[in-house]
Amino acid sequence: MYPVTQYEYQRVMGENPSRFHGDDRLPVESVSWFDAIEFCNRLSGLEGLEPYYDIDDIVRKHVRVSGGSGYRLPTEAEWEYACRAGTTTRWCCGDDPEQLTEHAWFGENSGSRTHPVGQKLPNAWGLYDMHGNVWEWCGDWFDKYARAVAKDPTGPAAAAPRLLRTCAADRPLAAAAIL
Repeated sequence: MYPVTQYEYQRVMGENPSRFHGDDRLPVESVSWFDAIEFCNRLSGLEGLEPYYDIDDIVRKHVRVSGGSGYRLPTEAEWEYACRAGTTTRWCCGDDPEQLTEHAWFGENSGSRTHPVGQKLPNAWGLYDMHGNVWEWCGDWFDKYARAVAKDPTGPAAAAPRLLRTCAADRPLAAAAIL
């Protein structure tokens, strides 16, 4: 599993807003949170699934979770769980920064551009590009981590910045990235 590619985004949305071009396997970037949830809804429709989001067509900034069976953005907690893949280390590949170069594109090894998805090693659960390459939207709002243990936590209902993480797209989770 890997981030949404420019090819996939173009096929679903009919456009490619990315800054970096030249390979259909590049991850899509330069996508707003609203574009990401619209992508989820359109992809759901193409696959005969009920959209997860109810987007007010008149006031685009009004989004309600309808809870359909379709694609959705992961919560930040879901992203963290998927990224760590059962580990408790700093990165999915351990605590050694040298190992990170085998799993991630980042400032020192990326040439300040995106790279085709899946070129680095996946985490233990087969998810590629969980660290680096592009940032991706999460479905919930930013909040500080609670000190208490929580099961499936989500951020506040509103009034905080949306969350960006480096994330993987997979059914039923899908995420469109921004840089």
